[in-house]
Parts: sequence; structure tokens; C-alpha cells
Amino acid sequence: MNDEINDGSVCGPMVEFESAAVHSYLNILQSVINRMAANSASCKSWCITLVTGIIVVLINKDKSEFIYISLVPAFLFTFLDCYYLAAEKGFRGKYNAFIGKLHEGTAVRSDLFIVLPETNINFRSIFSCLKSHSILPFYLTLIIIVFVILYHFQPDAVKDTIKASFMYLFNKGA
Repeated sequence: MNDEINDGSVCGPMVEFESAAVHSYLNILQSVINRMAANSASCKSWCITLVTGIIVVLINKDKSEFIYISLVPAFLFTFLDCYYLAAEKGFRGKYNAFIGKLHEGTAVRSDLFIVLPETNINFRSIFSCLKSHSILPFYLTLIIIVFVILYHFQPDAVKDTIKASFMYLFNKGA
């Protein structure tokens, strides 16, 4: 038998709190959320490993002028970490929306087993995650450390980069 929703449309049968399908669906969503969080942690581990490895190899080979290359994996992993956080937020939204429907009594069978984030993951959602407390302090600190190491080995290169950056920023409006 079909149940009617407030707007008069007819959907599939309502689902029960204690249904095995509901528990299974919630477990699937929770495992996806956990996987996104684990991927985010792996990004940080791999980033530190690669950046450190690149710096150590370059210093050992007396090629310290190329230390800035270690910023490439830092920026790539920052973007990837933001993507995983955006996906995690999307799936948490899906999880919470489904729980809300269960509490309201409006959850139907067609709500089950749709394993997509609540909102689309796009560049805006990815870059909005850049301000997260789990991303910005970590990667900003790492990038600052790379510049400190570069300054230690190549002070003139860092000074020239900073000078060129300020010249670009302040002459841009002119």
C-alpha cells in the first residue's frame, strides 16, 4: 500500500526506524563518511612524507635552489584534502537529511540506498573547505616551513620572490 505525503503525491511505502534496510543504508553512509575522513588523514601523511623527502634529497644533492619544487605536492594535496572534506560534508548532509526524514516520518523506500552526497561537489564547495580548521593551519604551516628552509639555504631567492610578489600585488591596481 502506498502512503500519501503532505503535497498529495504518492510514493513508495514508508520505512520503519527498526528496518534492516534502514540500518544497512545508514551503515553504508557512515562507512563512506569514515572513508573520506581516512583519505583526508592519508593526504596529510603523504604530503608531509613527499615534501620532506623532496627537501632532503635536494639538500643532499646540493640543489637547494630547487626546494620550492616541494610546494607542488603541498598544493596538490591541499586541493585533494579539500575535495575529501567537501565529499565528507556532502555525505554527512545526506546522512542527517535521511535521519531527519525518519524522525518526521516522511522517509520512503526510494530514499534508501542512494549513495550520493546531499549537494554537488564543485570547485566552490572544494575551495570553501580551504578555510577549515583541519586544512588551513596544517598546509599553511607546511608551506611556511618550506619557505623558512628555502630562506635558510637561499635567502636571496626568497627575498626576490617576496619583493616580486609585493610589486605584483601593489602595481596590479595601477
